[in-house]
Amino acid sequence: MPDPVIPAPGHVFTGDRHGALPLVIASPHSGRDYPPEFLARTRLTLAQLRRAEDPYVDTLLDGAAALGVPRLSARFGRSWLDLNRAPDELDPAMYVEPLDAHADQASDRVVAGLGVVPRIAAQGLDIYPTRLRVDDARARIASVHAPWHATLERLTMAARDVHGYAILLDCHSMPTPPPVAGGAPQIVIGDLHGRSAASALVALIEAHFLGCGLRVARNVPYAGGYTTAHHGRPEHGIHAVQIEIDRALYMDPQRLTRHMGFAAVAGHLQGLVAHLLAAAPSLGLGPRFAEAAE
Repeated sequence: MPDPVIPAPGHVFTGDRHGALPLVIASPHSGRDYPPEFLARTRLTLAQLRRAEDPYVDTLLDGAAALGVPRLSARFGRSWLDLNRAPDELDPAMYVEPLDAHADQASDRVVAGLGVVPRIAAQGLDIYPTRLRVDDARARIASVHAPWHATLERLTMAARDVHGYAILLDCHSMPTPPPVAGGAPQIVIGDLHGRSAASALVALIEAHFLGCGLRVARNVPYAGGYTTAHHGRPEHGIHAVQIEIDRALYMDPQRLTRHMGFAAVAGHLQGLVAHLLAAAPSLGLGPRFAEAAE
């Protein structure tokens, strides 16, 4: 039997909806609920499914949200539906029926098993013992994925209409990257190599984290996903930046428990939001930015 349609919203929202501040924060991979029908179907345990989550990123943003910034947090786990994928990033091999052909079906993420409805969880474990029905995937996308991105669209447009620009911070956590000369990055800022946000904004975010004593990289190994590509339109005054945080900074990745570093990372994020609210008006982030850069 297909999973039932999950009533919208499949997310938790806090803050102002009408653009009082020019900033929106999102946590698409911190959801930890799973529909019972899915848990009955999957071959994996709940503990195995949870390895794909970005644990506690939503609560890391509590201090930032306390400043009044709109915050959107996922309700459902990433193993069930990935909100940072395009709605057509579906793996044809996962479904009983044939899919209508779409270029997104051949994306690197789909090939790796990490499409909008993932085939694998963390450590490459297959989630399903049998193929799914296409209607199942479409129901998840229509009831949870579409409302999530429609809400982000409304929030960023409302902020842009009031302030002349909007900033979307798409917040994630990552496994500790492999060691490199000078030390592995602890923060990775993704702007699709300059396509989703103004360089002055990205430089300000980078400088903030460097000032916190953290090692920072841009776009490697994470340049951004569907959220930055879909919502980031700097030429129209909407800037989307992905922020990846080494989860070892704030939690035990094996036990999935927070440790003493949690408060420091939460403080860094709250400080970033406060700094952006104070400094962004002077960065020239309005719709004319792209024209001025040409």
